[in-house]
Amino acid sequence: MLEPLRQGLPPLDPAAVSDAASCALPARYEAVREARRFTRRTLDQWDMGERFDDVCLVVSELVTNALRHGLTADTSCAGPHEPPVRLHLMRWTERLVCAVRDPSHDSPVARETDDFSAESGRGLFLVDSFSDSWGWHPMAGALSGKVVWALFRLPRTGARPHAE
Repeated sequence: MLEPLRQGLPPLDPAAVSDAASCALPARYEAVREARRFTRRTLDQWDMGERFDDVCLVVSELVTNALRHGLTADTSCAGPHEPPVRLHLMRWTERLVCAVRDPSHDSPVARETDDFSAESGRGLFLVDSFSDSWGWHPMAGALSGKVVWALFRLPRTGARPHAE
């Protein structure tokens, strides 16, 4: 079990975010495809299409984990006002955060496996490999559940590589 991790997570002050987008996802596996489409459209709007492959892989894993481990049998009855899973994409000047909210209070569990041909159990390993950092935290206030997030560092706009 992982302790809640906030280290590396940018402040969630909406005024500090350059761009933000979110979408509600239904409690069915087709939601992973919808999340990838939403991510593609959003990154294209933000002129960040070159980051799509890594970000999309991480989004797919986070949404799959939310659907597989974050929902219960009665989740589909939660009502239209609070969707069971929600994807958030937030961009700061030098960071992009993908966050997936689900109704479960259980912490994400990274499985230890040496079987790299296995078809499941490697989601958080892939998230860790393709993002710069990731973590999770419980929701506060009226919303219940948790958010699992992944951070991608972005190059500075107009930054030039250092000559050595």
